[in-house]
Amino acid sequence: MGAGIVGCAIARELAVRGVGCTVIDDRPVGGGATQASAGMLAPYVEAHEGGPLLDLGIRSLDLYDDWIAAVRRESGLDVEYRRIGTLEVALDPQHAADLRSHMAHGVATEWLESDAARAAHPALGAVAGARFTPVHGYVAALQLTTALAAAAGGRGTRFHRAAVRRIEVRASSVRVATSDGEFEAQTVVIAAGAWGQAIEGVRMPPLRPVRGQLLHLGWRGRPLSTIVWGPECYVVPRADGSLLVGATVEEAGFDERATAAGVRDLLDAVCELMPEGWGATFLEARAGLRPATPDELPVLGSDPATPAIVHASGHYRNGVLLAPITATVIADLIVEGTRDACFEAFGPERFW
Repeated sequence: MGAGIVGCAIARELAVRGVGCTVIDDRPVGGGATQASAGMLAPYVEAHEGGPLLDLGIRSLDLYDDWIAAVRRESGLDVEYRRIGTLEVALDPQHAADLRSHMAHGVATEWLESDAARAAHPALGAVAGARFTPVHGYVAALQLTTALAAAAGGRGTRFHRAAVRRIEVRASSVRVATSDGEFEAQTVVIAAGAWGQAIEGVRMPPLRPVRGQLLHLGWRGRPLSTIVWGPECYVVPRADGSLLVGATVEEAGFDERATAAGVRDLLDAVCELMPEGWGATFLEARAGLRPATPDELPVLGSDPATPAIVHASGHYRNGVLLAPITATVIADLIVEGTRDACFEAFGPERFW
């Protein structure tokens, strides 16, 4: 259930292992939160405090090089993927001190004082310092999701455009009622993001939509060589010279609009980081609804009372980063019956 990056990654992994499946979604491939993602791969930024989310993010990032190569080969499609690092920028001395106190362990990082940061990255405005983490990068999320779907489809996976209404667990199968007919399966993976709450017949972990708005800008300033991460926004330089600027965090329910307030806030934030932003060309604004749980951690694993129902949702801001490890651990569970150690922290039973 769900044709976003997580659903398509799982479908492709199952297909590689010889498991037939049908992906059901009433939107096109990548038409939900995925289409508004900048595709950042930055676990050491997203989880400064450490813990299970950082551990899972590191495991997933370690898979990315080989995973992208395989998906490109299987799909025959190009996927923009670059490990260009992240530069976390502090705009005042207190923020600089905080960044330095959270220098990542176990990975190479470099601290740049104000003058060194501006010399290395001349598009920056006034900064108090910056931390560079070269292992990070980004991937074009919609390109990747399309390639995952093509790779899965090439191995027999079917994609069906319909809304899932109800799931009924029977003695030897699971029946899925949709807006366009019924399906039967041995196992159902729910990767429908925030929309999973609308599915009847099974208990769902608490998921809520959190709107994120993203800008696409044509850039005429001095080029960026890395992802820039400021206090109020991040900036991803694409290979074509344009920039993605994100992202707002808004409790707006299921409202998927890009708003004037969101666009204004992101423009103000990027221009504070890089004054040449005022001369950029406005190309597009996108909005997506990220699926968040109360503890802002993903939900991975089967329902203990109903093992035929497997959850793979709640990835919040990290769906793209966590896609390869999610596909691996969910396929291990379905095909081999193996419970990954991460299920202890991310299992759905923590909410029941």
